[in-house]
Amino acid sequence: MEQVLAGKRALVTGGTKGIGKATVLALARAGARVTTCYTADSEAAEQTIRELKEFGDEHQVVRADVTDVADAARLVEHARAAFGAIDILVNNVGVDGVVQFEDLGPKEWIRVMEHNVTSVYLVTHAATQGALVDGGSVVVVGSSVALRGRAKGVHYTTSKAALVGFTRALAKDLGERGIRVNLIAPGLTETEPGAGLPAHMVERIVAMTALKRLGQPEDVAGAVLFLAGDTSRFVSGATLNVDGGV
Repeated sequence: MEQVLAGKRALVTGGTKGIGKATVLALARAGARVTTCYTADSEAAEQTIRELKEFGDEHQVVRADVTDVADAARLVEHARAAFGAIDILVNNVGVDGVVQFEDLGPKEWIRVMEHNVTSVYLVTHAATQGALVDGGSVVVVGSSVALRGRAKGVHYTTSKAALVGFTRALAKDLGERGIRVNLIAPGLTETEPGAGLPAHMVERIVAMTALKRLGQPEDVAGAVLFLAGDTSRFVSGATLNVDGGV
């Protein structure tokens, strides 16, 4: 079933690269009006703007640091001012980190937590202050490592596991307003050739995957569309694995 989101108003954080960009384009293609943001890569932002033009002129790409309280609120206000309200919120911003636990210092721990957890709280909290409509949908992009852990990734795994609890609890807080909150847990996704990994590691991961390939950003975007639309109207507090069957 093709997801139809005509007339819906969406806010996607971190929507100029990888999974975020695929999600932004998929939402626009399905008929939603989209606001998204970027932090520093203006070239990627300009490319996203050009690609969104294919789906109309109402979409907007805003520069915002969603780990900052004021910037997160300003981003939400941009979306509300442009479209009147927000029907769909996709919390996609996140960073990775690879470091042995003994070498994991406070600065790196805080960096990952701010981007992967605090940003989700800040944007979602701001959206619930009058922008996110009753009956809306919040989708959080987590990671399947939250359920199995990853070597040299205690901080990353912890941040993604926190989002599972955030999703479950927030679904209960917002349920009386008819707002659904769900999490997508992607496996390794090829946002660059070979997912930026050595060939032998890619081969090992593919061998562990039931579908025998890496994920593509569009695979995750398809799951976002499902959770954003009315076909999932009785799904809330769920974690949807999009990992090819690892």
